[in-house]
Amino acid sequence: MSSIQETAWGKVGDRNIKRYTLTNARGTMVRIINYGAIMTELHTPDRDDKAVDLVLGFDSLDGYVGTHPYFGATVGRVANRIGGGTFQIDGGRFAVNPNQGRNHIHGGIKGFDKCVWDVPRAGQALGDVFVKLSLTSPDGDQGYPGTLEASVIYTLTHDNVLRIEMEAATDAPTIVNLANHSYFNLSGQGSGPVLNHEATLFADAYTPTDGERIPTGEILPVAGGPFDFTSSKAIGRDMAGMDSLGAEDPGGYDHNFVIRNYDGSLKHVAKVKDPGSGRVMDVHTDQPGVQFYTANYLDGSVTGKSGSVYEKHGAFCMETQRFPDAVNKQGVAGWPSVILRPEETYRHEVEYRFSAE
Repeated sequence: MSSIQETAWGKVGDRNIKRYTLTNARGTMVRIINYGAIMTELHTPDRDDKAVDLVLGFDSLDGYVGTHPYFGATVGRVANRIGGGTFQIDGGRFAVNPNQGRNHIHGGIKGFDKCVWDVPRAGQALGDVFVKLSLTSPDGDQGYPGTLEASVIYTLTHDNVLRIEMEAATDAPTIVNLANHSYFNLSGQGSGPVLNHEATLFADAYTPTDGERIPTGEILPVAGGPFDFTSSKAIGRDMAGMDSLGAEDPGGYDHNFVIRNYDGSLKHVAKVKDPGSGRVMDVHTDQPGVQFYTANYLDGSVTGKSGSVYEKHGAFCMETQRFPDAVNKQGVAGWPSVILRPEETYRHEVEYRFSAE
């Protein structure tokens, strides 16, 4: 039987932090905290029904309040990068906090990952368990215009699907592109590189970047090159081939892939399998892009759960999203808009579906 449990998990300032443990009858357990709307744990069984924790993170709140690379967080208002930290809406120019050189990434110096969220609801529905978190981002927060009301619902289903639904509404034109930034290792967090994991991306194109990781505005085919995951292959197989790409090479993948036949419906966009454990993660989303990131900037300086030292390529991220720097590509063919207006509602759904082979 599925269940949900709420426990105290410390304080940030005068705000209480709660941890929500969602479990189902198939051996899957997820833990969410209302600091950063962060997923701190995700346990799923392997082919022998042994469950281990698959996401990088920390054993206590202190780690998440400190400096870390967005482990498990809900990032926003705008995930990924905004070139130069500036953008225009309707002819007006706005500047957001630069927090990666001259550029802006994942919502700024105090993005949504560093905020305490409210929890208006948590419970069970039709055999599934869920927790809803909400946040008000005031006009001018990190430089963004308009007051934004955002929410995230994490649902663990009875059939081993983790569904994340994000919504937002604004009182003035602004930009929104929320994403979940979990670091996955299907062998278990802290178990070493994921380069032998086998990945498929249902994407025929990607958006190349410059030396600052800002998209150039091009959309290029993946066919035949190191970005071609249209058939399953080991994540590390073609990394050496990226060396010839100059500024493109960040020591691994950190690129936005363009979802095939995008139409706004929920689509199967990626599959990752760990041959050792048999665990499989299928990713479905209604977003046009997915940032495939292979933890290139982990360097052994972060100690996580149970003393695990997180090394380069020790995880992968599948950040479903609209495209990076999309606000500065307005009018460029093939680039989705991230502008949200008062009469609209931003919606983003992603499902991580777990099984074992």
